[in-house]
Amino acid sequence: MFWSVLQIGLMIYLGVMALIYFKQDSLVFLPEIDRDFRASPTDIGLPFTPLQLATADGESLDGWFVPADAKRSARGLVVFFHGNAGNIGHRLDYLRMFHELGLATLIIDYRGYGLSSGNPSEQGTYLDAEAAWRHATQALGFPADRIVVFGESLGGGVAAKLATANRPAALVLASTFTSVPDMGADLYPLLPVRLLAHIRYDTLTRLSQIACPLLVIHSRSDDIIPYAHGRRLFDSARPPKQFLEIEGGHNDGFVFGKDAWVKQLDGFLGQALPDLRQPAATAQ
Repeated sequence: MFWSVLQIGLMIYLGVMALIYFKQDSLVFLPEIDRDFRASPTDIGLPFTPLQLATADGESLDGWFVPADAKRSARGLVVFFHGNAGNIGHRLDYLRMFHELGLATLIIDYRGYGLSSGNPSEQGTYLDAEAAWRHATQALGFPADRIVVFGESLGGGVAAKLATANRPAALVLASTFTSVPDMGADLYPLLPVRLLAHIRYDTLTRLSQIACPLLVIHSRSDDIIPYAHGRRLFDSARPPKQFLEIEGGHNDGFVFGKDAWVKQLDGFLGQALPDLRQPAATAQ
């Protein structure tokens, strides 16, 4: 009886290991969640230009360019990378905030997300980020020292990689993990996740290669990515750097902490983009 139970337990254990190894893409990337959701900046009163960006390996990315307020010069450009679920239509609150801060925004859906072609992968998202950077600097004409790279959750791993190769004016990491293996070890402490993980997004290691100003944003109540990940990212980074502790869970921290976001992000940008500093509009 004991050996039978042990065999069954071992088979289950090995089965879970196989699932983690062979199905990592479907565990990490969740493009099907609310895939049919459609919204646009015009829904919140913002003008925008729809984009189709070509990647180096031939994929077509859906995206938007939202200009800054026409009544004043653009303070700079945010290149925004979202998390592992949903699409750009779910990020309208971010676009509103950036607009209030006098920033233009370039936002894309990764390959396989929203209306973009292809299938998501770690290396693919890096190519997607490079396509966004090329459009920002070449087609839109923003110099690197006027561009803020912003990553939300998994997008922080994408943003950090981009910032190692192209020095932007600043990097913002919101609710981001140190790495996928670290996240897996937190979720499955009894499994050798670090050995099984072929998706890495090693944000922690990359921060040592980044020299631009850094803002890390995280909540102690984050129910998906532990607060400790945000603190480790901040502690490992070189100055200049700032940390903003917000309230709320992983997916609603922005809602609960918008006033704090706007205030600290405005001050952070005032240091990263000092030549064009403008007062932020009052948060709604």
